[in-house]
Amino acid sequence: MTDLTGGLPRVFRPKLALRLGLALSLAILPLGLISVFQTYNVFQERQVLSETALLAQTQQAFDGSRDLIQSTVSVAQTLATIVAGTALAADACDAVMGRVVEDNPSYIFAGFVDDQLDLTCASDGVRRDLDGVASIRSQLSSGRTEVLMHPLEFAAGVATISVLVPAIADGRQLGVVWIAVPMQVLLDDLRSAAHHVDLVLFQNNGDIITTAQFTDQRRAVLPDSKNLAELALEGRQTFRDINRSGVTRDFAVVPIVPGRVFALGSWEPAQSGIVTLRYEQMFALYFPLLLWAISIIVAYVMVHYLVIRHVRRLRSWMRLYAAGRGDLETARLDNAPDELEVVAEAFRAMTRRLSEQEGKLEEDLREKTVLLREVHHRVKNNLQLISSMLNMQIRTTRSTEAKHLLRRVQDRVMALSAIHRYLYMARNLSLVRADELLDGIVQQLVIVGALDETGRQVRVSTQFDPVEISPDQSVPLSLLTTEASINAVKYCGMVSGADAWINIALKDLGDGNYGLSVVNSYAEPDMQAEPVAGSDLGSGLGSKLIESFVVQLDGTLEINQLPDRYELHVVFPVTWPDVTADKD
Repeated sequence: MTDLTGGLPRVFRPKLALRLGLALSLAILPLGLISVFQTYNVFQERQVLSETALLAQTQQAFDGSRDLIQSTVSVAQTLATIVAGTALAADACDAVMGRVVEDNPSYIFAGFVDDQLDLTCASDGVRRDLDGVASIRSQLSSGRTEVLMHPLEFAAGVATISVLVPAIADGRQLGVVWIAVPMQVLLDDLRSAAHHVDLVLFQNNGDIITTAQFTDQRRAVLPDSKNLAELALEGRQTFRDINRSGVTRDFAVVPIVPGRVFALGSWEPAQSGIVTLRYEQMFALYFPLLLWAISIIVAYVMVHYLVIRHVRRLRSWMRLYAAGRGDLETARLDNAPDELEVVAEAFRAMTRRLSEQEGKLEEDLREKTVLLREVHHRVKNNLQLISSMLNMQIRTTRSTEAKHLLRRVQDRVMALSAIHRYLYMARNLSLVRADELLDGIVQQLVIVGALDETGRQVRVSTQFDPVEISPDQSVPLSLLTTEASINAVKYCGMVSGADAWINIALKDLGDGNYGLSVVNSYAEPDMQAEPVAGSDLGSGLGSKLIESFVVQLDGTLEINQLPDRYELHVVFPVTWPDVTADKD
């Protein structure tokens, strides 16, 4: 429902505690935004610190491997210069290569491969044709410095890190110097470097050289959204991503051999969600929410204690007063603010004034009710006196036609008397039970009035729904029923040795409409002593009265004359007096 001031509908109005909580929420909103902004900055700084620390850890973890690979590349370049610049005999070349492996315990093999892919000199002095080694043929002839992971097939399949440096003389590649480092040396360095960091050594083409855990699952530590070739193109960097195992990690890429070999390190971020936040981060994040919740609770408790409970008390007083309790003079609020005490006192003063006015109104109403009942009683007595006078006149009248006319007048007077008798005895003068009223009128007319005159036997049945009408409608409805019943009794087609019948019904048709029906038996005109009532509608006084009463009821009249019966149907709406118009 909408209030009379044109405000919001009541169901959409927030309560006082909710309004105050919303106001406090808006008041602390700047503080909450500042706290969230600072917390966000803290998270960003921690992420930067985490990534920077990871970058340093990755670079530190690969320091040994980087130094070893770079020194191996330098040694290979020196050997390539020697081989390309001097025409060493095979034995001298073997001696140089063997001396290099002997002086560097990290090396397992050193040799020179010519442009025909023949191993012309080696640290172990063995000559080999490498043209059939398909896994390394393209690297031996690429013309670039290569660092790759490769099993040394002629050394019992030992996994190695191979460094290949081309030997070039006069713009022509004579071959490559090949130095092999056992992968176990790099693995030992990586495993002892950082236990909480996943480390990967890879080439610029994306091939993995080695990892800290060199197993079948070594690729699970790689980032899911980027491949190693892309990371090599971007160079040194840090970023956060999900690895191929579905875990969020911080990643760092560090070049080991610029443009050729790179290191990838990853670890779990210092903060990877709400669960792993440190105490100070959780406090910084949840403090605004905690402050808001405390504000709402305090606001609700205080508003409830200071205002709402007193307002509810006042509401209960109003409900008690509306229910008929008038003894609220001693009602008091419990430690209410002065503003609400003023409202409570105003309510008590209002109830006193209303109780006094209500008492006066009830006294006036009782007086008017008694007076109105007395009026109905006197009118009923006067009408009965008139009926008695008419009855005396009927007895002294010798003319049958005069007796008939006087009897009709007496029936109408008795109908009016029945209305006033009902109103005199009714508890509620503003409503009239039409079914009870019509039942008394019909019984009186049929049994006492009409049958006494002719002595004929008529079977009468009534069906009255319990309906209520206004007193203004009771008079035309009663007179309408009287006229229709008198006509039905007089012209029901009674023949010797047979009973006539009359059905009278009052039905509730719904939508505020009622229907009155009077149906009686019917015989052919030659069987009647007089014409049938209504056969010439509008020609008799009864028919004109019926039409007049229907107009007063604002209803519609329908008459059907069938071979075996005569029907009269009236539909009328129930109307109630306009109290406002009466006051005006």
